[in-house]
Amino acid sequence: MPKILIVDDDPQVRSLLTERFQKAGFEAFSAENGRQGMKMLSTSLPDVVITDLIMPEQEGIETIMQLRRDYPQIKIIAISGGIRGGTVNFLSAARELGASKVYKKPFQFQELLAGVHELLGTTPAPRSDSEKPSE
Repeated sequence: MPKILIVDDDPQVRSLLTERFQKAGFEAFSAENGRQGMKMLSTSLPDVVITDLIMPEQEGIETIMQLRRDYPQIKIIAISGGIRGGTVNFLSAARELGASKVYKKPFQFQELLAGVHELLGTTPAPRSDSEKPSE
């Protein structure tokens, strides 16, 4: 079962993404900042790290650089809502520093899930009727 680490300082985002990825068949766990996330890697190495970029203690850019240096095999997805219109710059910097994919908040979970499957080379499980978007 593929493992995903979600790093985001927003508890609602962390909880929602963790729950949705678990329902989609992943082993998902979370951290509230990059420092905590990097510590978690010593006990459980994920296949994908999804990291917010603007967080206290250790921001996503620093986390991406550390992941690229210490764990080059891990796939990285950067997410950000940005502040004061700087989102594009943060996401561009994240891509330049090693993020395989970037998503601007708010995004659709299905889009993020498709990106994870693409990075892992896996096929998503068929969605049940309750997961399909309403018309």
